[in-house]
Amino acid sequence: MRFMIIRRADKDTEAGVLPDEKLLAAMTAYNEEMVKAGVMLQGEGLQPTSKGALVKFTNGKPTIIDGPFTETKELIAGFSIIQVKSRQEALEWLKRWPSLDAGGNVELELRQIFEAEDFGAEFTPELRAQEERMRELAAKNR
Repeated sequence: MRFMIIRRADKDTEAGVLPDEKLLAAMTAYNEEMVKAGVMLQGEGLQPTSKGALVKFTNGKPTIIDGPFTETKELIAGFSIIQVKSRQEALEWLKRWPSLDAGGNVELELRQIFEAEDFGAEFTPELRAQEERMRELAAKNR
């Protein structure tokens, strides 16, 4: 089972405040522990929304809205993708998040990632093959 750990933004991440050496060391140790356990697939921090944009579609027509965005509680400051055996195992990893982050006042969200088998018969063998080809090509582009 794959899960995404979403680190919610706060006033500091939105202001572009970078982590200090102690927090970087704690996060690196946490990520290294997950890599060594074979559960971490990817993890990245995100720039503040002041450097981003929203693309909103209305009747199929895109409108671009430049950041920053005001609702920090709904924004993402970073993410990790992990692969574990169960939701409970994923939650156990979240409980070990470094307490130095945001002075111990951080909000994390856990979301399970869809797998091909979750889509049932509608995800035909042809669509599955196309998806696999796309993933292989994307992996080569890294």
